[in-house]
Amino acid sequence: MNWEKIFNEPHVWSENLGPQHDVVLSSRIRLARNLIDRPFPARLDHSAQKQVLHQVVEAAAGTASLGDAEFIALPQMRKLERQFLMERHLISPEMASEDGERGVLISPTRHLSLMINEEDHLRLQSFSSGLALRDAWKSADQADTELGDKLSYAYDAEWGFCTRCPTNVGTGLRASCLLHLPALAVNGDIDRVLEGLTTLGVTARGFYGEKSKAVGDLFQISNATSLGHTENELIDNIERVVQGIGQYERQAREGLNNPHQRVTTEDQVFRAWGILLQARLISYDEAMTLLSNVRLGLQLGLPVPVRPNVINHLMLITQPGHLQLMKGNTLKTEERDKWRAAIIRNKLTEPS
Repeated sequence: MNWEKIFNEPHVWSENLGPQHDVVLSSRIRLARNLIDRPFPARLDHSAQKQVLHQVVEAAAGTASLGDAEFIALPQMRKLERQFLMERHLISPEMASEDGERGVLISPTRHLSLMINEEDHLRLQSFSSGLALRDAWKSADQADTELGDKLSYAYDAEWGFCTRCPTNVGTGLRASCLLHLPALAVNGDIDRVLEGLTTLGVTARGFYGEKSKAVGDLFQISNATSLGHTENELIDNIERVVQGIGQYERQAREGLNNPHQRVTTEDQVFRAWGILLQARLISYDEAMTLLSNVRLGLQLGLPVPVRPNVINHLMLITQPGHLQLMKGNTLKTEERDKWRAAIIRNKLTEPS
């Protein structure tokens, strides 16, 4: 893997493209699949895991979608390299931390990845910029069909695809969108909005998915279960919910821009800008909060002298794994905070 090359590539959402990108940074479709007559990966010994790995990689090599994908064997990767892939959302936090014969196939465009021997034998992911779940679904569905022609999936006529986690049984589909919701966080409505999602069959997670916290006012919105609905129904529901949340966020932004709130909003945004320009030590959580405030200011039309895609890019490359991989070795916390502050200052003062 050419780490420098992938590091310098734009992320699926860092260029600020795609429908409704002011709120929705990216869309993802994930499909969970298992091979017939084989225990789940956690119940397989290393020899059996290797067999699954070889079988899936060989099948993928014969598909149009993944035929030119690069294979990365996780046991051969350093912890830092795994963390980098996790921060790019190409593998899950669980896959980054667990042992075993696991691997991932990554397409040249980085819009498609296939985790092998994660919680399920196959975890296929497709990404699109903005609110574009249909585009992501089209790519995922094509790759899944091509793989299904070469592999025998565990499938029950009544229950659908068999998966380790009961919430994935059925279609095995998880549709999710990454949302930036700073105005709802500022006006205190974020908890009320997110808590109301449970009645809609939707759940909210942090930046890295399940069990992770929200940083930089970034939230993943996805379907809670898969059983009893078709893929199109699940995608339609997530799209409706995300569009509704987007409307709430934009209304909250309008409130922050009214004459009574304008000075307070400007103060928050330009204080964040000033700290980012001058700080010599900055933690990841603080950096994400400040970058989120600046991104909000840009969406409100405040005259902050930076492009939105620069802020998006900084949210990506100031993650701990990215920083350390750029340096080539593990760094202590203070070293990371110093390096992060320097990168932010340099990026924000580069000629546009």
